[in-house]
Amino acid sequence: MVPVGLVLWITGGGGSLAFAGLLAALYGLASGLSQPIKGRLMDRYGQTRISAPAVVFNSGYLASLPWIGASGHPAAVTAAVGLAGLFTPPLESGLRALWPTVLPDLGRRRVVQALDTGSQGLLYIVGPLLASWLATAYGPDMALNAAAALTLVGTVVVLTAAPSRTWRPATTGGAVGGGRLAGAGLVLLFTALAGTGFALGAMNVWAAGMATTHGMAMLSGMLPAAFSTGSVLGGLVYARRTWPGTTTTQLLATAGLFLLGWIPLLIQPGPRSAIALAVVPGLFLTLIITNGFHTVDTLAPASRTTEAYAWLILSVGTGQAAGTALAGALAERPYVLAALPAAGAALSLAILALARRKLGPGRRPGRHRRSRHNQPDHINFPASEGDSSMAIRTEWKIIHSCGHESTANLSDRPADKRAGFARWLGGRDCTDCWKASRDSDSATKEVWLAAKRAEEQQAALDWATQFDMPALEGPERALAWGERSRFQLVTAAYTALVTESGTWDEADWAALEEKIRTVTRAGWWIDQRDAEGTDLPELLDAATADDRGTENPFR
Repeated sequence: MVPVGLVLWITGGGGSLAFAGLLAALYGLASGLSQPIKGRLMDRYGQTRISAPAVVFNSGYLASLPWIGASGHPAAVTAAVGLAGLFTPPLESGLRALWPTVLPDLGRRRVVQALDTGSQGLLYIVGPLLASWLATAYGPDMALNAAAALTLVGTVVVLTAAPSRTWRPATTGGAVGGGRLAGAGLVLLFTALAGTGFALGAMNVWAAGMATTHGMAMLSGMLPAAFSTGSVLGGLVYARRTWPGTTTTQLLATAGLFLLGWIPLLIQPGPRSAIALAVVPGLFLTLIITNGFHTVDTLAPASRTTEAYAWLILSVGTGQAAGTALAGALAERPYVLAALPAAGAALSLAILALARRKLGPGRRPGRHRRSRHNQPDHINFPASEGDSSMAIRTEWKIIHSCGHESTANLSDRPADKRAGFARWLGGRDCTDCWKASRDSDSATKEVWLAAKRAEEQQAALDWATQFDMPALEGPERALAWGERSRFQLVTAAYTALVTESGTWDEADWAALEEKIRTVTRAGWWIDQRDAEGTDLPELLDAATADDRGTENPFR
């Protein structure tokens, strides 16, 4: 709405269309380039501390434009627009970061995120129409003021909602905003989605060219509106059911269909046919963007997802700007202009196909990751990352069976006894809860503990089903314990080797995962319950034939 409002404001005040277009481009460029920085700051300090001052400055600079006047000094107008763009609140990446806390269930979250992406197509329909109506009915100043007010109100609504108020940045390796972000998979994904953005930018200029060719000004708005309508419909269809295939497979398939959707438009169809055909590629835009965000969930460190989302948004926006610029330069060649959206889609598909192995081995997104509240009670972690990797640590973070945490100094115990004692502490309540429960009804406590253990067991079973892990073998009383131990060790290994260190990619993990499936003796997994996640590859190599199942674990 703001770019359209700027164009109407400048031209309505007697300014040139060229200057109006420059200001609209400046606002979009400043907003896009600053998104990753604001995303990184949100990962460090939370949403309210970043978005609240940003929206105040953004709305303030936009509201100052009518006071400066469209005929005011160009430098003052340009500076106000540029600053307003720099302080655009990072709502889209912030909202994406909230969904895992609002909907922990991955299946439901995929549905809602698809609807979220699809519904954004409505903004490209309603926003320009609203700005045009306000400028016509009440003057261009009103369009800008309304854009500033809507941005302010929308941001306040988001920031005062409970999910945003309670959201806290995740930590990786003990540091907020830590972790390696510039992996090959993410870089290739962002580059591919820039190709998708290129197609969008070229489409807008192609629509204007179609309007000129056929002498129908309304085509310049109707063709993008038809495309956006397809995006909304695509999100609704995608959300209605669970689709087969992994995130990587779906991303490649929808990128291919997105390319095919542009092919019929190469023949320069008539106005009515063009409007109908423009819906087709729009159907698959939502799916590409949604699966792109899911791929970011898989590849980005949990403590930097907001920044990673912002980079994805910037990639699409940068590609869109490039597509608009190149299409504008080739606007006098109608058939070349019609081919540019397909060229951007083809570039995106080619990069995704080449990057397939880097985007994951065909597993569901977020593989083996667990949020903090799903950590098992008796798993204990080093209290400090400052300990030397060559020294036996003395301080242990204990997560007690009551759910509380404490730090225990075990320097007075022999080095080879500390891990076992830390595990023993983790199986018991903290001191305060133990004192409070000494006189409580023991039967009630046993019921609570049984329910909590059942919850842990169900999480382990769900994980085994999701990742096709074979059933364990051994005495009946050891099976449940073994399943929980396997679940805890494997997820800890994935976090340490793939998510945090960045030294392993998904292909390396896929090979290790096949080894994991070969060890089916419950007792073996129970014996390794205190092992570090980084030790899992060596432990699997040391497993004997007695520890491996008789059935073929490979699929």
